[in-house]
Amino acid sequence: MNTIAVLFAEKDGCYSKVPNLDLWDIDRDARKYNGPYPVVAHPPCSRWCRLAELVQSRYGYKVGDDGGCFKSALDSVRKYGGILEHPAYSKAWKKYGLNKPPAEGGWVNADFQGGWTCQVEQFYYGHKARKRTWLYAYNVELKNLKWGSADSTDIIHAISRLKSDTKKWTSLTKKEAISTPPAFRDILIDIARNVKK
Repeated sequence: MNTIAVLFAEKDGCYSKVPNLDLWDIDRDARKYNGPYPVVAHPPCSRWCRLAELVQSRYGYKVGDDGGCFKSALDSVRKYGGILEHPAYSKAWKKYGLNKPPAEGGWVNADFQGGWTCQVEQFYYGHKARKRTWLYAYNVELKNLKWGSADSTDIIHAISRLKSDTKKWTSLTKKEAISTPPAFRDILIDIARNVKK
């Protein structure tokens, strides 16, 4: 089984016990990754997300000021092949000249370098929220994913099953909100392992 590098991984996150992964957590500094393996990249998103302007006005952190993490992740995906994951509507897409993917799903051309992009909802892979996500893939065999938008009925039914005793809406913890469901992790790993020779 081919080794994959996971860039910007959570120290004790969902990738930590998967075999044949070269994990780059905060201590290893994924910006220093220099190959040779294909990558799954999860660069930090708080400076690029839809609320980045609010964070900037409230805390002074500038939109896009992530210390070069996104650029490094994008460069690694383009150099070694693989896939990058970021929240839907990420401002990094515009900054780095990537085309926005369609909300209804499907892979579309992302740039003039041969990359592909799409939108998925991690809810379909076991996340407790919709967690709309944009993917950027380069030099890999593209997979059909679960496309489209989860409607509110699906989400309410899922929450009812999880909280059948109270049937009340619950807030996600920060860890739950940023987590990657194992089924989605496995899809990303599978895509990265299918780098074209």
